[in-house]
Formats: sequence, C-alpha cells, structure tokens
Amino acid sequence: MLRLRQIAMVAPDLAPVEADVGRLVVADICYRDPGVGKYGLENALWALGGTFLEALAPMAENTTAGRYLARRGGATGYMVILDTDDLAPVRARMAALGVRIVEDLSVGDAALHATALHLHPRDTGGCLLSIDHHGPDSILLGSYMWAGRDWQRHARADMAISGASLACDDPAATAARWAAILDRPAVRRGDNWRIALDNGALDFTAVADQRGEGLNAIRLTGLTAPARLCGLDFLPETDR
Repeated sequence: MLRLRQIAMVAPDLAPVEADVGRLVVADICYRDPGVGKYGLENALWALGGTFLEALAPMAENTTAGRYLARRGGATGYMVILDTDDLAPVRARMAALGVRIVEDLSVGDAALHATALHLHPRDTGGCLLSIDHHGPDSILLGSYMWAGRDWQRHARADMAISGASLACDDPAATAARWAAILDRPAVRRGDNWRIALDNGALDFTAVADQRGEGLNAIRLTGLTAPARLCGLDFLPETDR
C-alpha cells in the first residue's frame, strides 16, 4: 500500500496562509506540531478526510525551508508525504538505488507512533519526498502522528487531497526516478507523466516559469472551483 497522505507548503508568514486555507477548505486547524520547531519552523495542519494539508513558516534565520523559499521566489509547495504499511522494503530499495535517506525518524509511543524516511532532494528531483509509516492503526482514518491524537474531530469528511503536480526540468526522467523509488509505473499522458497511488496520483509536468522545479499544484476532491494560494494551484478533482 502506498498512499498520498500529506502535502506541505511553505510561506514567509503563517497567519495569511491560515486565513486563506481556512476560507478555501472551510475547516478548522486540526493540529500544530511542536516537533517542527527543531527545524526552525511553525506550522498549521488541516485534516481533509484522511489526508492532510500543512502550512509552514520559518521562525529563525537560515533554515532549510527559508532557503527554499528564497530559491523559489516566495510561497510555494514544499513536500509530498506518502504513507506505507511497511518501510523495510522501502529502505532496501533506497539502498539498491543509491537514494540517500537524509533523516530516519522514529517517534511516539505504543499508542501513537511514526517512522519517516526523508529522501535527499538531489536524489529524487521534483520536490522533497518523505515515505512514512504510522501506527498502531494504519488505516486512512486512523493513526497519524503528525496530526496528534484527536485530529478526526476536526476533519472535513467530504474533501481529500487526491493528487499533486510537480514541475520538472525533465518530466520523463523525474517520473522514471520516482517510479523506481516508489516501485510504481509511470504512465505517459500526452506531454506529462503520472504515477498512480492507492488513493490518488502524482503528475510530472514541464517547468513553465522562472521558479524552476517544484510542487506546483494540488488536486482536491470536494473542491468546487480552482483557486491559487501559497504559490500553488488548487484544482478540483476531475479524473484519475
């Protein structure tokens, strides 16, 4: 199983993004993760079905996220987080492919825990990628460490993240790299490429502006009209 579980975006200031996202998804913030403080960040998280939208902002100078903001020229998509039932074959595959794991996290307790593999962006391309496992209840509406212990009561049940689009210098090559990392086929769709997940899909498109490679769009079930905020296009889900 491999599911699209969370999309993170980053902005210079959190408050304006919170207001914009709140209006867009018509949902309350479900959690603020104190754990992101070690990266010099603050965050807000919204639960959309069993998927999550995160906004981040730097609180300190010279953070990784702050440098990424500068490189992308402002607010932008930041990270794709996928969820799997078993990380052992993922670790083995990364070793075989020579993909570096820059952070191997294991946090929580018996009642709520997560293991996360953050992959080196130079080895993935496109954007930051993390592959996680959450427990003890790994169903989509179950345990999710990054959202705390009671996120379900804040969730909007009729909306979910169903896809993400990555702008790439070479969409075919980047899609092939992600296909090997995820052990999923990349299928050509005109000039673009798509990798299907168990609850959505990732699209790989050509860079169309001066910002270069990066996460540039999110698809949402339950969204009635397109919108743009935090440097991202939010698109209604129309097909898979």
